[in-house]
Amino acid sequence: MIKIFQSWLERYFADEEAVLVAVILIVSVVVVVSMGVVLAPMIAAIIIAFLMQGIVLQLKRWGASHTISVSLTFVVLAGTLLVCVVFLVPVFWRQLINLLNETPKMLVQGQQVMLLLPQQYPGLVTEEQVRELIGALRIEMTQWGQSILSFSVAQLPVLVGILIYMVLVPILVFFFLKDSEQMLQWFSSVLPRKRPVMRQIWVEMSLQIANYVRGKSVEIVIVAGVSSIAFSFLGLQYALLLGIAVGLSVLVPYIGAAVVTLPVALIGFFQWGWANEFFYVMVVYGIIQMLDGNVLVPLLFSEAVKMHPVVIVLSVLVFGGLWGFWGVFFAIPLATLCKAVINAWPTVSRLDAEEGPSGREPSNK
Repeated sequence: MIKIFQSWLERYFADEEAVLVAVILIVSVVVVVSMGVVLAPMIAAIIIAFLMQGIVLQLKRWGASHTISVSLTFVVLAGTLLVCVVFLVPVFWRQLINLLNETPKMLVQGQQVMLLLPQQYPGLVTEEQVRELIGALRIEMTQWGQSILSFSVAQLPVLVGILIYMVLVPILVFFFLKDSEQMLQWFSSVLPRKRPVMRQIWVEMSLQIANYVRGKSVEIVIVAGVSSIAFSFLGLQYALLLGIAVGLSVLVPYIGAAVVTLPVALIGFFQWGWANEFFYVMVVYGIIQMLDGNVLVPLLFSEAVKMHPVVIVLSVLVFGGLWGFWGVFFAIPLATLCKAVINAWPTVSRLDAEEGPSGREPSNK
C-alpha cells in the first residue's frame, strides 16, 4: 500500500510546479470555505470589477486614458446601482409583500380546486387523501410563515451590513479597476518565473471565464427585462418579481427553467383560471425560453463550454452547496477550471515525453 501511494505521488507530484498548483488550490478552497462570509464584500467586488473590466478595455481602445476609462466605468456602475435602489427595489419589495399577503387566498383557492379532484377522478384520488395533503400543506405553510417572521426579526442587523456593503463594494471595485495591473504584477512576482502549467491553465480559463461571466450577466438582465415587460403587458400580477425569477433561472441550466415555470403557471392560474389570458402567458413564457436557448445564448457565448449535461448539473449541485448563489453562478467556470487543471497537470509520462529520450527537450529540427 505504501509503495502504491509513493508511486502515485511520484507520478503526479514529481514536478515542483504541480506541488505549487496543488497548494494554491487547497489554500484558496480553505480560505473561501472558512472565511467566505468575512470576505464576501471583497469577493463580490472582484467579481463586479471583472465584469466591468470589459468596459474599461473598450474605452481604452477608443483612445481614453486608463484613469478616464476607470472613472467612466465607475460612473456607469454607480448609476446602475442608483437606478436599482431608487426604482426597482421599491417595486420589487412592494410586489413581494403583496404576494405574501395574497398567499392565504391562493391557498384557499388551491384547496377548493383540490377538493374537486375526487369528484372528477374518483378512481385515482380519494377525498381522504386530498384532505391529508391539504393538512400537510397547512403545516408546512405555518412553519414557513414562522421562519419568515423569525428571519425578518432576527436579521435586522443584516440591513445595516447591506448598507455598509453598498458603500464598501463600489469603493473596492474602483481600486480593483484602477490598480489591477499592479496587483497582477505583484502576484506574478511571487510565483516562479517558469510556470508552463499555470500559463496553460490561465490561457484556457481566461477567455472562457470572461466570456461566460459577462455573457451570463447580460443574459440575466435581458431575460429578466423582457420577461418583466411581457408579463406586465399581459396584465400578470407580480410581473417584476416573476421576471427577475425567470432571469435568475438561467443560472441553473436545464433545471432553472423547469423550476421557475411552476410559480409563473400558479400565479397565472390563480389570477385567471383556465381563461385565455393564462394560456397567453404560458405561450409567451415558452417563446422567451425558446429564444433564450436558441438565439440569445449562441450570440452571447462565442466560446461554448463543451461539457456533458450530467457534469454541468453535478457542478451546480456541488459548488452551489458549497458557496450558495456565487457557487451556482460560477459552477460552469469552476468545472472548466477543474477540467483545465486536469488537462494541464504534469505527470511523469508527460514530462518524459516533453524532455525526449535523452533527458533533454526534443529538438525542433
